[in-house]
Amino acid sequence: MHIVIPKERNTSESRVSMLPANIEKLVKNGAKVTIEAGLGAALGISDDQYKKTGTGVEKNRKKLLASGDIVLALRVPDIKEISALKKNSIYIGYLDPFMQKPLLAALGKKNISAIAMEMIPRSTRAQKMDALSSQASLAGYAAVVLAADNIQKIFPMMMTPAGTIQPARVFIIGAGVAGLQAIATARRLGAKIDAFDTRPVAKNDVLSLGAKFVEIDLGETGQTAQGYAKALTEDQLKKQREMMKQYCAQADVVITTAQVFGRKAPVIVTRDMTEAMKPGSVIVDLAIDSGGNVEGAVYNKTIIKNGVKIIGLANMPSRVALNASQMYSNNLFNFLDEFWDKEKKQFVLKLDDDIIKSCLITHDGAVVHPAFAPGDKKEKGK
Repeated sequence: MHIVIPKERNTSESRVSMLPANIEKLVKNGAKVTIEAGLGAALGISDDQYKKTGTGVEKNRKKLLASGDIVLALRVPDIKEISALKKNSIYIGYLDPFMQKPLLAALGKKNISAIAMEMIPRSTRAQKMDALSSQASLAGYAAVVLAADNIQKIFPMMMTPAGTIQPARVFIIGAGVAGLQAIATARRLGAKIDAFDTRPVAKNDVLSLGAKFVEIDLGETGQTAQGYAKALTEDQLKKQREMMKQYCAQADVVITTAQVFGRKAPVIVTRDMTEAMKPGSVIVDLAIDSGGNVEGAVYNKTIIKNGVKIIGLANMPSRVALNASQMYSNNLFNFLDEFWDKEKKQFVLKLDDDIIKSCLITHDGAVVHPAFAPGDKKEKGK
């Protein structure tokens, strides 16, 4: 079975989908692996380092894609490259399936079995493959470091002969994977932390990390099967914003991480909330890749409004690219290894497996995932 790994074409992407250590494991399992020349260049990993694992190197990208039984990638593929893929091959990577209907149709037309890494279920068995969680955790860490670098004060309390410096106040909105890592990181740096999440189940996690949980009575709330907060009603959002405005006003740093799976991120920090903040304060919008939580935030830009710095930098995991690549590479390997037939030395697409059912988007010329092919109808690639 031939596994090919093209390099990421987005010039702003520093992560690498597969590192030499994991490729070596694939080769030992009996796979033939070929990478595109320069795959690890963004991390300073040479082609020779990959070759030492028994990996082949191909300069011609189109030829590489056409030869792969399995294609491993990171970011959403260019729809123009789908025609270059080998018919009946397997594509594994991020697909953004809720927003990429033409891409899904193209994959179906080419008879590609496309697996979306963001659709890996958040189950105990699938934890080691959960790329969304691994990348979100690093994003939460990077957001705090970025905020610390942009604020004009230190995070910890410091007692000196010249006086006592009070700890920075950090308000974290959203206590999912990214939010919890942000809490843990800010706590390590010595900040005083308040955190809010619409999901009551998040309270114990927040408290266990030494932060204060901000409780707002919103009535009925909950979470999706993927562990994301459910969308709130307009009345719930209004009540939430009124309380959060008070916490934003006293915060030195606000970090927003709230996302609704498969939908545009909700606007949580409104303009009047930003205006209530102290000049010199910093907001980091971690949801900017899916639309943003902060009104007025600009995609991949840092702006200043009324003395408040609003950071909307995209692709936060790429700021710690080596570790992000390591974790994503592990996720990919663990996924392949879970369904690898050691005797036949090949990947087996087990259509009746719960994990495969959750993340297989197209197969056998159709969109087969129920979220994108409602009812019993399969959306044929046209």
